[in-house]
Amino acid sequence: MNNPIIVALDVPGAAEAWRLVEELGDAVRFYKVGMELYAAEGPAMVRELLARGARVFLDLKFYDIPETVKRATAQVAQMGVSLLTVHGSGAVMRAAVEGRGTSELKLLGVTVLTSFDESDLADLGYPCKVEDLVTLRVRKAVEAGVDGLVCSPLEVSRVREIAGAAAVLVTPGVRSAGAATGDQKRVATPKEALRSGATYLVIGRQITRAADPRAEALRIREEIES
Repeated sequence: MNNPIIVALDVPGAAEAWRLVEELGDAVRFYKVGMELYAAEGPAMVRELLARGARVFLDLKFYDIPETVKRATAQVAQMGVSLLTVHGSGAVMRAAVEGRGTSELKLLGVTVLTSFDESDLADLGYPCKVEDLVTLRVRKAVEAGVDGLVCSPLEVSRVREIAGAAAVLVTPGVRSAGAATGDQKRVATPKEALRSGATYLVIGRQITRAADPRAEALRIREEIES
């Protein structure tokens, strides 16, 4: 089967990132570069990963006025990354679609962060259930023409139902049974997430903080394939 694991390179700099990439070898060839590593190393890190034959999920969650989002997305589209996240606002997603033009960049709308629950939504002024806001943002994403969404594994089945079979659904908050959940509040196992309709699984600390990251990545693949 195709390897659905994306390893989150949530590390402070290039030295730690390259150590993980080298340790993982061919066990994983898809990496998430988020705000921390991008702030430390910038586009050079992304370009070097691509030059080494890896695929890159650039998780920057663009959220700004439409013109800025459009122009920033156009810059990312030139890099050759596979996936880019943008905020689940209709105007933001439409601007990103315009900015990526005819490139092969896949755009993902962010629904609700997996570290959020209903109390966090209330704090932001959304007096609704998590699943209601997720549903709204999925519908907006479909209307805007983005390629997929980032969503909790607990909502991925419903998201798949709305977004359709072709949507790229990326699920963070994935942990094997017994693994620490950290700051994630809405989690599931890799097998549960895939069974519910996920395309890719973003896994960070369970792999990156393991004594042997490569062995842990291979163990999770075996868990999925069993």
